[in-house]
Amino acid sequence: MNIFDVLGPVMIGPSSSHTAGAVKIARTAAKMLDDKPIRADIGLYGSFAMTGKGHGTDVALIAGLLGMKTDDERIPDSFEIAEKAGLDFNIHEVSLKNAHPNSVVLDLKGEHGRTLNIVGESIGGGRINIRSIDGITVNFSGDMDTLIVHDKDKPGSASAITTALTQRNINIATIQLYRDIKGGKAVMVCECDEPVPDDIRTWLMSIDQILKVTIFNREDD
Repeated sequence: MNIFDVLGPVMIGPSSSHTAGAVKIARTAAKMLDDKPIRADIGLYGSFAMTGKGHGTDVALIAGLLGMKTDDERIPDSFEIAEKAGLDFNIHEVSLKNAHPNSVVLDLKGEHGRTLNIVGESIGGGRINIRSIDGITVNFSGDMDTLIVHDKDKPGSASAITTALTQRNINIATIQLYRDIKGGKAVMVCECDEPVPDDIRTWLMSIDQILKVTIFNREDD
């Protein structure tokens, strides 16, 4: 445990879980989208739905989608800023099974057509967990530089991904593999010790069974 687990992050309040955590979930999602968000359907679950408005969860989520950090003084004005930025959004309650009480579903579309659907959890002290990416269960904290690859569940995909990272001298800290069904769609999450270079996306997308490549680098956080 470190001091931030006790005190929470530097933030615009009032709540590390309902405000700072919400900002971080949405900011992480926007970086994963890798496109300027123009449409966001936002589903709030549990405590986020019941007490989120009073804690500023709604404005915090929009602030995160706009790229704001947890200590940005513009967070309370995020709705107005979103309107000027051309971000159309809808916020409503949603029902989830076996979900963390501070959960949100973000269904995003970017100006160049990229899409992303995630379920994010605010687990306390400003920490988050991305529980689902495009319908496949994952476990992603957003605390490290990360390569996320959607692919067809066929032999060779994992080897190609790790080889691509090795050739670029990127050290892999953790690897997580997920799939919906055998032979269906799969997701590989590689947390790395260094930022993932953008050219790896082009190389991996040239492989037939690779469906989508997402790069999440924390270098500007």
